[in-house]
Amino acid sequence: MKDTELYAVLLDIRRPWHVRDVQINPEKGRVDVWIEEDAGATFACAVCGKSVGVYDHTEEQVWRHLDTCQYQTYVHARLPRTACPDDGVKQIATLWAEPRSQWTRPMEIRLIDVMKECDLTGVTRLMQTSWDQMLGVQCRAVQRGLSRKERRVPERIGIDEKSLGKGHHYESIVCDLDRGVVEYVVDDRKQESLETYYRLFTSEELAGIKAVALDMWDPYIAATRACVPDADKKIVFDRYHVTTQMTKAVDKVRRMEQRTLEQEGDRRLVKTKYLWLRNEENIPPWRRGEFDKIKNAELKTSRAWAIKEALRGFWGYVYPQCAGKYFKAWHFWATHSRLRPVISAARTLKRHLAGIMTYFTHRVTNATAEGINSKIQTIKQMACGYRNREHYRMAIYFHCGGLDLYPRPCTEAGAA
Repeated sequence: MKDTELYAVLLDIRRPWHVRDVQINPEKGRVDVWIEEDAGATFACAVCGKSVGVYDHTEEQVWRHLDTCQYQTYVHARLPRTACPDDGVKQIATLWAEPRSQWTRPMEIRLIDVMKECDLTGVTRLMQTSWDQMLGVQCRAVQRGLSRKERRVPERIGIDEKSLGKGHHYESIVCDLDRGVVEYVVDDRKQESLETYYRLFTSEELAGIKAVALDMWDPYIAATRACVPDADKKIVFDRYHVTTQMTKAVDKVRRMEQRTLEQEGDRRLVKTKYLWLRNEENIPPWRRGEFDKIKNAELKTSRAWAIKEALRGFWGYVYPQCAGKYFKAWHFWATHSRLRPVISAARTLKRHLAGIMTYFTHRVTNATAEGINSKIQTIKQMACGYRNREHYRMAIYFHCGGLDLYPRPCTEAGAA
């Protein structure tokens, strides 16, 4: 088999194209392949699809292909332009590459696969490319995926924020809780930020939302109430964030009591912070004896921790009425504990009780969104930060958006 025939097979070159020449340069470690159309070939107009002849050619373009053994492989071609009587002069699409891409389709698919597995810097080392080239491939893949994305409103969505870096710079992230993917990313965590997502849909479409899981962040609550019909029946305050209110209260009590005890020479609470933040069953076995001793002591921290643990029983109820009675009794205990942080947390939960009680109707949490947040954190650490918000959003969509990122094959020369 001739080298031109070999590369016609490897590149899947079909009529009216053929491989004209192949040159191997061992010194540079590269293979160059030239492709041209057959004499007298006609192509489909990029607008109307009518078969027309060649008007002229573009300057020679170069696309990088998958390596041939250890040699980098490059495809060269001057693309024909057609002169359609209805639509004028138009450049045709190619069989082997996406429009305005410097990679062949198989190479771009390979780059996307590698980017899914490691950070951009790692891709540049493995594939012998530049960082900016890989960022371009990623952005183009995300734009391709977003353009193909079906217009739909998830029935159950989760809303959370993710910090961009140091300082108070946040992105609001909307997740589809059923599919486990990111639906939307927008700057900041203000009311108008979330409203930009809701405004993408009509009121009729938004009425199809069954549950919205979020933390007790007022701007998110206000945006959901402003845009989603019957929002108060659909807002579900995430149980993790509800419990976090009490966990923070326990830690405040511990810090205040520890300072007081240390002044008296009592160091029982020193280095016990993370014991109090854990649930009962998660205490490490090697510290179980130590914790049992201080837990049963006459300490304010012990009482605060007991109140926090008691709140966990609230989530085990099946019927809302029973859960409501339990919360009422728990709230009375917490607000009469004479522990100011605990009292403050209990009153906060009381103000948001309606959104907490909807959990027993919808049984959703923001655990999916928190899992996606953990994945985003890993991506951010691997990248060692991002130049700007746009690159950060592109990375989130690329890795967590559930998008169709890959270029599709062009089955007909000249088809758009």
